[in-house]
Amino acid sequence: MNWVWIGDNLGLIGGRILEHLALTAPPIVIGLVLSIPLGYAASRSRVARSILLSLGGILYTIPSIALLVLVPVILNLAILNPLNLVFALSIYAVAIMVRSAADAFASVPRDVVASAAATGFSGRQRFFEVELPLAIPVLLAGIRVVSVSTVSIASVGALIGIDQLGSFFTDAFQRSFLTEAIVGVVAILLLAALYDIVLSRIGRALMPWNRKQSAVMASPKVSTVPLGGSL
Repeated sequence: MNWVWIGDNLGLIGGRILEHLALTAPPIVIGLVLSIPLGYAASRSRVARSILLSLGGILYTIPSIALLVLVPVILNLAILNPLNLVFALSIYAVAIMVRSAADAFASVPRDVVASAAATGFSGRQRFFEVELPLAIPVLLAGIRVVSVSTVSIASVGALIGIDQLGSFFTDAFQRSFLTEAIVGVVAILLLAALYDIVLSRIGRALMPWNRKQSAVMASPKVSTVPLGGSL
């Protein structure tokens, strides 16, 4: 481990972390936004579920290198354009997230939805005020998986010349310099952990009822002791 190299290249390391962050944040958001209507449709129809989940599974099996080569042809962009990587990562994000979204909406109790309809909620109100809030826990679990996967797969973009943390791996291989590879691995792990922490905090903010429930469950129970003695 060459600590001198690390100290001399902190600016480079920080810059590539920011580049990796800029390339991975949009696909995570896109994956979540697109998966919500797709997952909702899948939860309402067995046919739609079968088609969408099968399509998602097929898309996720496409090798990342092959997809990165095909995307510039499809979008008519230069192969070094970072948008190619963002587009490819978005495909993978949707492919993973659509199943989680379908399970999230399927987990909403039907009697709750029926009660909302009986009290006069419109379809739009039921979705935004009842079904979506109750689906958040499962959606959150899914997007946390997507974030880790996206941070990892993004490093493959270095093979086609897109600078980010994966560039440390290609440089380390070309120069036989193990320190760069270790720095790349550690930085990716830390970035994935950062995403997980941020998403967890966002989930807690979106689900205040879970915090209240946890507080009630964590509070000590008061046992009642009879005032009178035994007869």
